[in-house]
Amino acid sequence: MLGINDRRELPIVLLIDDDLVSREVIATILTLHGYIVHTAPDGAASLEMLDSGECAPGVILMDTQLPGLGGLPLIEQLRTRGKAVLFAISGSPAPDDLVAAADGFLLKPFAPETLQRLLEERNPEPDVPRLEVAEPAVVAETLAQFRQLMPEPTVREIYVAVLADLKKRIVALEAAIAVGDAAEVRRIGHTIKGGCGMAGAMRISRLGALLESESDQMDNCAAVLSELQSAIRDLERMLEAEFPA
Repeated sequence: MLGINDRRELPIVLLIDDDLVSREVIATILTLHGYIVHTAPDGAASLEMLDSGECAPGVILMDTQLPGLGGLPLIEQLRTRGKAVLFAISGSPAPDDLVAAADGFLLKPFAPETLQRLLEERNPEPDVPRLEVAEPAVVAETLAQFRQLMPEPTVREIYVAVLADLKKRIVALEAAIAVGDAAEVRRIGHTIKGGCGMAGAMRISRLGALLESESDQMDNCAAVLSELQSAIRDLERMLEAEFPA
């Protein structure tokens, strides 16, 4: 495990991700492993940060599905603004042309050690999460690692934020399913998969992946929605049991 005292040996990271949960979890974990992390919610904001001199990253982590300026056009713009190593990140396999344009690919959820290994090897081998048939609300190993890295109130805040975000996603998901908006269902599922995967809520992440892959089958999505609501209740119970107010 990388230590806090290794901070000077690690590059400054610019994280570009429109999903609040993914952004906050990744930034928190990397910071606690010694990285200095700047975050941007979209491509335009990241370019503003670079142009203003707000940060001079050695590494850029760029989500592959950003609103507005993203994908290959954003990579081209980022390349003109420095020599940072640029890794594409996503909860799903990325298009071949985008991966080819980047210096590597990280599949969410990933560990700081994976990022460091890529920096050393420059040969992407993403960590693929292994999902069990019946996952707990949060993977015990992830929760234990969070508790090693940060105080209990901070860990609790992470899961409070995850739950708050999920409840908003559920409302949007119900509306999308009601009108048969497959693209929106797919987008929401992708976001849930990535953000909850980083937080160790692998059961919910798996359900997000199902929504993403079965977005054209609304009957199936409605069934997944019901299971997702149950999984969120389990996460709430976990929060109450592990972190009583």
